[in-house]
Amino acid sequence: MLSDSGIDLRPRAVRWHLAHTDRAGWTRLVDRRRGRRLTDLGVEEARRIGAEARLGFIAARVDDLSFRMTYDLRTMAGSVVVNTAILSARDLSRAVPLLEPVLKARLGMGSRIALAREGEMFAGAVVPPDSVALGSLCSITVNGILLKLGIPVTSRFGGLLEIADGSPRRFVELIEYRGSTVDPLELFIRAGMTRVQAAARTGHGLVGASLREIPAMAVPAVLKVRRLLLDRDVHAILEVGRPGRPVLDVAISEGRAGMIVLGGLNVFAALAEAGIPIQIQPLAGLHDVRAFRPYRELAALARPASPLLD
Repeated sequence: MLSDSGIDLRPRAVRWHLAHTDRAGWTRLVDRRRGRRLTDLGVEEARRIGAEARLGFIAARVDDLSFRMTYDLRTMAGSVVVNTAILSARDLSRAVPLLEPVLKARLGMGSRIALAREGEMFAGAVVPPDSVALGSLCSITVNGILLKLGIPVTSRFGGLLEIADGSPRRFVELIEYRGSTVDPLELFIRAGMTRVQAAARTGHGLVGASLREIPAMAVPAVLKVRRLLLDRDVHAILEVGRPGRPVLDVAISEGRAGMIVLGGLNVFAALAEAGIPIQIQPLAGLHDVRAFRPYRELAALARPASPLLD
């Protein structure tokens, strides 16, 4: 992984650096086979350093996953970009009903959700003990679909979108992807700033969405893709603007058109709003689209078994 990032370290150099982290109290040697672990001091140091170096990390992650995903819009097969939420297995039956209003209101990326149990692999990670992982389609999947059609997409802002009478009205908060070390929508969820449940129930609230730019000449093709996505139950692209014209009062670059895309994290925001403890991982990785099931199937899997069936 270091080599892929352009950092070429020989084993001797690695040992020298690790000896330094041992002396600083950031790591400790467990044994020769298992290597080292971060100490509490090391974890704190890792949190503090490198913020400037990590600027633009999210934008780079978006571009990387968009390029590597393999989903084909025609065959509806391949890998897609996913978000995950890890929660206690005990909370699953309470969490699943909260997803339905959000999915019915078309505030997520379609009505399909993935479920992985303890010990199973999902998006390249193993689900922890006594936990389950819920997977939602990440909106970056749209970028990947368009890229494979020869349409480059620039992800500019992640934001909180005000919904009024069931329609998008304006962005009330915006964070630029290239100026952030953390996914903007994850920040809004952690800060308790979303109102996804209210938007689903009443048509008035605050949901996660992003503003992206596409080449002006690509607008007809993107509108066609939007229709195809709707036919496949993917309600992702809320609005495509006119070339060079503002979208929801946000200025668009010359020669480009704006595109508003709903956040796939909205379904998890509803769980956080309800007080269910979850660990959100935006842009978690790639996973086969076949793992995503209609919500009704997930609801049946999450329903506690009847004692009469034991």
